[in-house]
Amino acid sequence: MTEATTTAKAAPKSRATKAKAAPAAAPAFPDFEAFAMPKMEVPAAFREATEKGIESAREAYAKVKTAAEDATDLMEDTFETSRQGVVEFNHKAVDAAKTNADATFNFIKDIMSVKTLAEAIELQSTFARQQFDALSAQTKEMQELATKLGTDVSAPVKEAMEKSFKDIKVN
Repeated sequence: MTEATTTAKAAPKSRATKAKAAPAAAPAFPDFEAFAMPKMEVPAAFREATEKGIESAREAYAKVKTAAEDATDLMEDTFETSRQGVVEFNHKAVDAAKTNADATFNFIKDIMSVKTLAEAIELQSTFARQQFDALSAQTKEMQELATKLGTDVSAPVKEAMEKSFKDIKVN
């Protein structure tokens, strides 16, 4: 029994030693003729077809790249036009609000200095008529600006779509 115990203990040590020694000295992998690529001539027709396919892919890529660049330019132009239009629209709105606030403050100042009820009613009706006219003019101005902005923003997109459909019909 003692022999079996000592032999069993000795065997794992030798396996561990061999396993550690193997990676340290790895032999070079030999070239096998079975794994070598065969040397064969590619037929000219296959080569021409491949070259045509590659050229066709390059042309398609160039077209897609051009279309993507055009779309990017269109989007940038549209966003810039939108931004400028919105800034202009906001300036008009702020100007209208300032004009209305100034008119209201002037009205309050004037109404505080009236002597009779008839004078207050006259001042109130004049102010209401002036504000109605001003609001109508401001609304018309804002509507025209919004219409212009919509046209300016949609015009490049419309032109691009018409060009795309024309190109599709030609092809």
